[in-house]
Amino acid sequence: MAINYQEKERTFTINTNRTSYQMKIDRYGFLLHLYYGAKVKGSMEYLLTYADRGFSGNPYDAGTDRTYSMDALPQEYPVQGTGDYRTPCLVVENADGSYSCDLRYKSHEISRGKYGLPGLPAMYAGEDEAETLAVTLEDRASGLTVTLLYGVFPQQDIITRAVKVEHHGNAEVTLKKVQSACLDFLHGDYDMIQFYGRHAMERNFQRTPVAHGTQVIGSRRGTSSHQYNPFLILAERGASEDAGGCYGLSFVYSGEFKAEVEQDQYEQVRVTMGLQDERFSYGLKPGDIFYGPEIVLSFSEDGLGSLSRNYHHGFRNHLCRGKYRNIPRPVLLNNWEATYFDFTGEKILEIAKQASELGVEMLVLDDGWFGKRDTDDSGLGDWVVNEKKLGKPLAKLVEEVNELGMKFGIWVEPEMVSEDSDLYRAHPDWALAIPGRQPVRSRNQLVLDFSRPEVVDYIFEQLCMVLDKTNIEYLKWDMNRSISDVYSAIWQDQGEVRYRYVLGLYDFLERLVTRYPDMLIEGCSGGGGRFDAGMLYYTPQIWCSDNTDAIDRLRIQYGTSFGYPVSAVGSHVSAVPNHQTGRYTPMKTRGVVAMAGSFGYELDLNKITEEEKTCVREQIQEYHKYWNLIHNGEYYRLTSPFEDEVAAWLFVAENQDEALLNMVKLEAHGNPVTSYVRLKGLDKKAMYRDEETGRIYPGAGLICGGIPVPASEGEYQAWQMHLVKIR
Repeated sequence: MAINYQEKERTFTINTNRTSYQMKIDRYGFLLHLYYGAKVKGSMEYLLTYADRGFSGNPYDAGTDRTYSMDALPQEYPVQGTGDYRTPCLVVENADGSYSCDLRYKSHEISRGKYGLPGLPAMYAGEDEAETLAVTLEDRASGLTVTLLYGVFPQQDIITRAVKVEHHGNAEVTLKKVQSACLDFLHGDYDMIQFYGRHAMERNFQRTPVAHGTQVIGSRRGTSSHQYNPFLILAERGASEDAGGCYGLSFVYSGEFKAEVEQDQYEQVRVTMGLQDERFSYGLKPGDIFYGPEIVLSFSEDGLGSLSRNYHHGFRNHLCRGKYRNIPRPVLLNNWEATYFDFTGEKILEIAKQASELGVEMLVLDDGWFGKRDTDDSGLGDWVVNEKKLGKPLAKLVEEVNELGMKFGIWVEPEMVSEDSDLYRAHPDWALAIPGRQPVRSRNQLVLDFSRPEVVDYIFEQLCMVLDKTNIEYLKWDMNRSISDVYSAIWQDQGEVRYRYVLGLYDFLERLVTRYPDMLIEGCSGGGGRFDAGMLYYTPQIWCSDNTDAIDRLRIQYGTSFGYPVSAVGSHVSAVPNHQTGRYTPMKTRGVVAMAGSFGYELDLNKITEEEKTCVREQIQEYHKYWNLIHNGEYYRLTSPFEDEVAAWLFVAENQDEALLNMVKLEAHGNPVTSYVRLKGLDKKAMYRDEETGRIYPGAGLICGGIPVPASEGEYQAWQMHLVKIR
């Protein structure tokens, strides 16, 4: 069993293949956190120390023992109201207006398989792949119970956390803050690694030392956001890609979040993550239940690369779902950067014909196919095919593209509404807006109130009327603004609306994947504005960024790789000069970068040269050849595009039989110095052959000595090397 409870010591120990997690019910019923890290045996209770600390108070039932204080002890789920002045996970306002909660152990249950969360995404597993621990704590004064849920994936070195809050008292209470997990560290020097950004430049790597005080990242934008990703790493001060202890926390949620890292007065470090508490308020009547979304924890003592691979394996096999979870996805062409809103059905068909000749397998019709939609100022909410613009029914266009041997997909933005739309004219109250105030516009659109079931039902039915009549095999789900003006007419407490909005979104998506199990859905929010584990549960790939520039994408995809698998990354080859940066990069370079994701194109292939068309054919062939290696192999970051002159990454088969090396030169200089890249993950005892040149390399040599980057002229040259083990 991965979960063990020692009755005499009242200690829980969770073991994965390479890690241990331990907690203890102490003599007063508090659940104390003892240890999380590399695998150990025996009790870690000896780490706890007790002292009389000034201004750190003591629970009443500790009597005259002034050495016992929740202000200094490591806890599994700290709450406001026990004398702990550090960051709490739970804040409760009682019926009398007081803010207090005192959680003590009540019961626990250990079971096979993985718990689920009603209405929320979560990792999943068979009964023989995972175990669940549920520890129930109670606040006797209010009747509130809190069940801490732990899902254990031994093979992936992953432990999930979630929380269930249930009210058994007589008077309504209000949740003011709900975090899903806490990690307390008694000592150690750590760095906080987070991934900040902006629209079209998401998930930049940033590493800062943890110091006294609290470092906070989060989102107030209604989504997980472009600005801060809901994934962070706490790394030992000297930890690198290949060595040192690293802890990861990934929030399986697509709305507002908050993560806090605090170093306290005693040099202890606390990390918490969960729902954003600003403007959050959720009332619980007697009998009500509230679920805090899941957090995925992982630890590696072998550096950042190993930690990333834990998440890659876990998310690819136990979070993503659907037909395309483990099979090749079609190479697609999206018309957006080829036409924007200026297209007809015949123009789309001409683009499809050329794409089909070059080996592209799916045509995606982006924004503009519905309602009155020739600009982004109108039409959202009217999910009716604009046959006048297309010149034919959508079903006919789909049929014509299918006859070319290609699949067909469409773009949608179901959560939004234009003021210039039939839907808004009929139901202006369905848009989020504060009574008596003019709403904030963004991209000239408003946000539909997805906290209201009737709104979700209407949009779902409208969209199904399109999908049921046509052979749509792919859906790109977009969301092109942040949420503001939060007010819903049907909820008394407006502090609930943001959370209920996300539940409405998940309800829509769950119904969609159930009704259309063979349809591939790609998530998007202006690119990577909602690139999170929650969306991956419904959309196994997410458009990584609206920035398709290959050089910027190196940095964006580098940051993304720390917490998400390559299979989740939507990445396309686009035209030059690039529409976001104006930069020119070779077609080969654009292909190499886009292959580190779900490969596709975003340009009019009729407008490229014959030489480039040849390159496209070769790229598609190579992508299919290497698909299994790219999507199921072990991913290694070899350099940093933020620091090095060469961006390099490597895919290695799990059995080490082959590897695909990718390199892009970021700088060009006169009389250049030769750059070398050291490989990782190969069999040191084996010899490898470069499939293209036939040259033989020793595995140990490639790891220890590296390989020279080929000399070249011009900027942004790229190389791929397929290495095969010699038997």
